[in-house]
Amino acid sequence: MNQIEIIKNLPYTNPFLFVDELTEISENGVTGNYTFNESAFFYEGHFKGNPITPGVILTETMAQIGVVCLGIYLLKDEILSTKKKTQIALTSSQVDFYLPVLPNEKVTVISEKEYFRFNKLKCKVKMMNAKNELVCRGTISGMIIAK
Repeated sequence: MNQIEIIKNLPYTNPFLFVDELTEISENGVTGNYTFNESAFFYEGHFKGNPITPGVILTETMAQIGVVCLGIYLLKDEILSTKKKTQIALTSSQVDFYLPVLPNEKVTVISEKEYFRFNKLKCKVKMMNAKNELVCRGTISGMIIAK
């Protein structure tokens, strides 16, 4: 399954799709990126006159690229052979934030699989900005099911 097929199988659409491209993917991890468009709905009120990407959106971006895309890749045989749709449930996240992300900024998410058992995927994730500075990092896990 290639990156376009993985993104096509994501259970999200605009304005809540935070994956532009996947640059690397394997059984052990994934790397991908997203550029936050200045017209995104959340910038209007966060914060007045000083728009900054909310931490919950950064966490969601890391979850979509780092956990869901990887989960789809790991379940690719089941998804492709049965045409099943992917269902996701975030089970836990712990993220530390270091730098803000501004409108029109491109970020890269790097995820490393810790384990995938009984459809539960746990990954170490980090987000880097275009200057290769650490924006945030943590651990995110979720249940990935093809139904």
